[in-house]
Amino acid sequence: MAVAKRVETYEDFVKVHGLLLTASGLPQSLHYQLFRKLSSDTFDGGAHFRIETCDGRQRRLVLTSDFMPKDSHVFLVDHAWTFRLSDAYQQLREVQGLAERMAALMCLDDIDSNSDPEETNESVDGVSHRTGTELRVAELVENEINTAKENGKDGAVLWLELEELDIDDDTLLSLDLSSRFPGLLALSLCGNKLEDMEIVSQEVTKFGNLRALWLNNNPVVDNCEEQLADMVLQRLPNLEIYNSRFTANFGEWALGFCGGVYVKDNPGRVHQVDRPLESVASLDLSNRCIHSLINKAFSAVELPSLSYLNLRGNPLELNSGGDLLEVLKGFPSLQSLEVDIPGPLGETAIQILESLPELSELNGVNASKILETGKHVIDSMLRPRLPEWTAEETLADRIINAMWLYLMAYRLADEEKIDETSVWYVMDELGSALRHSDEPNFMVAPFLFMPEGNLASAVSFSILWPTQNVQKGDECTRDFLFGIGEDKQRSARLSAWFHTPQNYFIHVLSSISILDGDSHCY
Repeated sequence: MAVAKRVETYEDFVKVHGLLLTASGLPQSLHYQLFRKLSSDTFDGGAHFRIETCDGRQRRLVLTSDFMPKDSHVFLVDHAWTFRLSDAYQQLREVQGLAERMAALMCLDDIDSNSDPEETNESVDGVSHRTGTELRVAELVENEINTAKENGKDGAVLWLELEELDIDDDTLLSLDLSSRFPGLLALSLCGNKLEDMEIVSQEVTKFGNLRALWLNNNPVVDNCEEQLADMVLQRLPNLEIYNSRFTANFGEWALGFCGGVYVKDNPGRVHQVDRPLESVASLDLSNRCIHSLINKAFSAVELPSLSYLNLRGNPLELNSGGDLLEVLKGFPSLQSLEVDIPGPLGETAIQILESLPELSELNGVNASKILETGKHVIDSMLRPRLPEWTAEETLADRIINAMWLYLMAYRLADEEKIDETSVWYVMDELGSALRHSDEPNFMVAPFLFMPEGNLASAVSFSILWPTQNVQKGDECTRDFLFGIGEDKQRSARLSAWFHTPQNYFIHVLSSISILDGDSHCY
């Protein structure tokens, strides 16, 4: 066996690491840059990227450089934790600082106690608290009236928000809102202490012109949701939005609200001008509990400029898939669509695109790429799986349960044998902040640097480089299942990181059952 030679020149580097370079997929134009950074132990990612917290329990990586062209840079990513699986728990308990670092990296260190600060202004009999609440609400109501007068509306308040003010049933009665604001179009009482279904329904249904009502996060909704909804909807036939959901009577006002036409400063009027939605280009109707989309207001005549539409999270069970597709075909400017897949519009992304050939984007992914790769579920938009734990669990236990979302692995090999036991690792904070995308702009690959020319001297890193042109402020992403397509159950495999829709598995199972049944036909 030849004696290993220390890597001192670029030629030495290529000779020793040639197979690793090829396996990594790193463009040849970046090989010398990688050699220089490995030789000088240069970790310069911090000069080009920023880690941001998002959605409370996730982190993402954002480019801070003005521009980074495709295949222009390669960065070293350290491995914060490398281990054999059998040693993981012991290392977390014994290696100083390891558990704390992993907990922070995996967003496990910020525990919400779910305990509110103690109320300090509440007397034993509750009198002081109620008086304070009524004063605050009264002051807010007067401010609304004064603002309306200043805007030349003669005190005709059409949109009123009384949120998180500790309003209880008695306070609501004392406010007599319907007498003061008879023309109200939108009322929000979210986050208060309303409990009595009769009192609440009696007061809110006095507004005959009401288009939107929000009672979310009140005890009365938690305890009597269906009964209260029936009473309110029966007495308010013009209501289009109730507790953030569209009613069966939704129309131009609800669509205008979701399209940004109707806001607090511009709530609209009972009698609107012709075609108020004609300038709406983007419409987010996600999670509005829409049962039927076929509606006079939702049409190309009323929404001729619509180019983006989000229908995620709506059952739409009162419309057939064919009818829904026919409606959408009527929008001449529609380019981008977001829907559940499988869902009301079709079982697969390809099926939907074939029915709507004018679309350029489906669920945030280029339509032509979907057709080329044959994807069934557009995975970039799926809801991520986030770690869950209880207060009783130790830090080590939480990490063991959560680490599978971050782990990567490799196996060592030399000329004689392959190590059958995988080496597991977690990338450092920068690498672990790379989230998944179906259209990634970066590539990550493990890399073993052997400065002495042999496996005994190997040091493991990951290497990161841009595979697309990236602009300042763009999120930097990678494909968690690079090279794995639907022929290898890509959508099912992504269930390790995302909540893949149940309908996908039902569809696949049905397809298998049909094929299995056909194979037994005589």
